[in-house]
Amino acid sequence: MGQAFRPSTLVPRSFVVDDVSHESGATQIKVRPANGTSACPLCGRRSERVHSRYQRCLADLPLAGQPVRLMVDARRFYCDAVSCHQRIFTERFDEGVLAPWARRTARLDDIVHHLGLALGGRPAAGFARRLMLPVSNDTLLRVVRKRVNGQHTPPPAVIGVDDWAWRRNQRYGTIICDLERRKTIALLPDREPATLEAWLADQPQIDIVARDRGGGYALAVAKALPKAIQVADRWHLLENASQAFLDAVRKSMRLIRVAIGAATISPDLLTAAERLQYEGYLRREEASASILSLAKEGISIKEIVRRTGLSRSLVRRVLRGQRSDVFRVRESSLEPYLSWLDAQWTAGTRNGTELWRQLKRQSPSGKIMMDCRAF
Repeated sequence: MGQAFRPSTLVPRSFVVDDVSHESGATQIKVRPANGTSACPLCGRRSERVHSRYQRCLADLPLAGQPVRLMVDARRFYCDAVSCHQRIFTERFDEGVLAPWARRTARLDDIVHHLGLALGGRPAAGFARRLMLPVSNDTLLRVVRKRVNGQHTPPPAVIGVDDWAWRRNQRYGTIICDLERRKTIALLPDREPATLEAWLADQPQIDIVARDRGGGYALAVAKALPKAIQVADRWHLLENASQAFLDAVRKSMRLIRVAIGAATISPDLLTAAERLQYEGYLRREEASASILSLAKEGISIKEIVRRTGLSRSLVRRVLRGQRSDVFRVRESSLEPYLSWLDAQWTAGTRNGTELWRQLKRQSPSGKIMMDCRAF
């Protein structure tokens, strides 16, 4: 004969079920601890003298497609040890059942942890909702970080060093990251080489240091860890290379547009908004030309500012070649076919609908927008 079903088998061990109810689409189970005593967290002595009772609301594994809330009738105990400074303490449970101050049972917390590891934040939160587990993406990530931080990690061997702003343009510090574990391990109060050198002196196990291309950090690493390998980190390499490339293209953009034949602008083909932009472009070109002509005559920057009425920073940018004002119109889908359209128009084919049909057959995608300015 089979054993009778006991509701206590549905809840974690060490609990006894007193009542089960259904409220607001959730199953609420009232439980009480099975043990009559509890150990003091400070001295470890077990006590059975109850001071008071209170309720703890815990989330547990779902039941029959509904979330479960455990209403625990928890207790506070007196500690009778004479030498113990903890006179009153709250009831403690086994680590595999319920952690102190926890709002989820240990078995639910294990599932939350594994979901966060497997899927991350938002994907795991969406999957947890389908499993009737009431956790958010922030909670999932917090549980993962908490368990990782609780584990012992060896000293870092590969670090990254960079500056960061306490307050932008006023005060900066130094951030040090463990690149193997992708974790911040230290924040230094400033970005002085001496401060970083003092920190590195206590980390002789470091083999590789990734840093920016500044000389201050390089000097600190060379003094504190002369055998460590210094490398420029990928972000700074790409950023510096991208900036240098954009500066070179920007300075040569005028010559590039002349070479490809894109510098000729027909004001008659411009829209009203483009015409206003083009007039502003011509005014800026005239101002730049006047600044360059005055500079060729040997006139100082201060005198150029006085004569032209322009700002000193603008005059400096023009003289240094840092102002490359290029006027660009919005490209039309008819640009590759303008020569063909001119030939057809000259040959006497002036039916717009017929020209559009022929262009549509020539277009690789079969789609093309008509532009009235082409006719």
